[in-house]
Amino acid sequence: MNVAGAVAPGCDSPPGGYVNSDPATHGVDTRLPAWQLALFGLQHVLSMAASPVTAVFLVSKMLSLPGDMTVHLIGATFFVCGAGTLLQSLGAGSIGARLPFVMVPGGAPAMLFAVIATQTDLRTAAGAAILTSLFYWLVLPVFARCLRFFPRVVVGTMLVLVSVSLIKIYAGIVVGQPGTPGFARPLSLGLAMLTIVATIAVARLFKGTVGRLAVLLGLVAGTLASWLAGLMPAAGLWDGPLFTLPALLPFGMPRFDVVAALPMLIFSAISMAEATAQTVAVSEITGKPIDMRRDVPRTIRGDALASLVGSLLGTSLIITSAENIGVVQTTGVRSRYVTATAGAMLMVVALFAPLGRLAYAIPAPVVGGTALIVFAMIGVMGINLLGKVDLHARGNQYTLAAALVVGLIPILVPNVYASFPGPVQIVLGNGMAAGTLTAIVVNLVFGAWRLAPAKKVQPT
Repeated sequence: MNVAGAVAPGCDSPPGGYVNSDPATHGVDTRLPAWQLALFGLQHVLSMAASPVTAVFLVSKMLSLPGDMTVHLIGATFFVCGAGTLLQSLGAGSIGARLPFVMVPGGAPAMLFAVIATQTDLRTAAGAAILTSLFYWLVLPVFARCLRFFPRVVVGTMLVLVSVSLIKIYAGIVVGQPGTPGFARPLSLGLAMLTIVATIAVARLFKGTVGRLAVLLGLVAGTLASWLAGLMPAAGLWDGPLFTLPALLPFGMPRFDVVAALPMLIFSAISMAEATAQTVAVSEITGKPIDMRRDVPRTIRGDALASLVGSLLGTSLIITSAENIGVVQTTGVRSRYVTATAGAMLMVVALFAPLGRLAYAIPAPVVGGTALIVFAMIGVMGINLLGKVDLHARGNQYTLAAALVVGLIPILVPNVYASFPGPVQIVLGNGMAAGTLTAIVVNLVFGAWRLAPAKKVQPT
């Protein structure tokens, strides 16, 4: 195989186009050979595998859950992420984006789930997740009418803030927290840097299929280095049962308390804004034109259905993945059948317990190193969108400036709103949410409401 020149269908070619045996088929809809689907799908799985494990362990640690319950929830989360990924990638009627999406349990909803459970109990937290999943459907018609207020300057700003926020979180995963044993160990930083350098080296030295596996191969290089350094023991991979099945309502019959669920209900609006930005971003990356009024609601319905299934199996909300967007941007692999393959793999990981344990065994600095470069690519996408905005116009200048100020403050100064009421903290304390809302409001102040709503988003 000539790795220096081969270009897979559904992938960007070196000059920026793509090779496709059927010109009538867009790269997003191209079916790649099985071996490429497997390799590219595995790359997506390994790039997002830390999210389900991290989310479950956050909840488990805050609630002091027993070990067997934690293992069960990890499997259930992988299973729902896989099912949701299949739904978003392939679609079912008016549900699912039919774009290369991967789904994960969001860090914010996992935290909200744990907080609600701490204040009440697990049954009430599960009820809150169910109520929120249904709430998506209730408010979606109203939200769909507001999509005109998400022009490029708003979406680009949102992606930059998402990138900065996630880079900060995963940098903390690499180095640990100040004051804790092992904070900023040279070995941890070295593993993260090795992973990043290996990813860049593969992307620079190879083209075609190998070059598009840069994220996966960089992660493999970091994992091998960890194993050689004795940081990744494999002895426990076969401990416990080989196969696990998700259980329905693991916490018992849910309790429905609208007041207790209020923080998660508020977050659902933030989640819909994120889904809007991610749908537009994937459209830009893949060159696939979308109809905002049709395709954004499809994405949100996919999030809602996956979250509902997940809440019945004991997870928090399941949402579209920012990690996935970075992988698509980095690799140029655009086929939605790749992410559908990743969804099937996630379901296999959920059922075959040793695979889940293997994903969990990869050291945090390696996962963090992979995440850092992937999340930085999300920022690149945001900058690319902003580059298509007329920043000489005063309205766009002030929209971007105000959104960056309000959005970056809670990212750079944690707990800055700690003295504010809980619902206010949820919105203002989330840099992406606060910055996006600011961008929308300032954009309106400068006359955005006079613009006719645009139905089509045509990538440029």
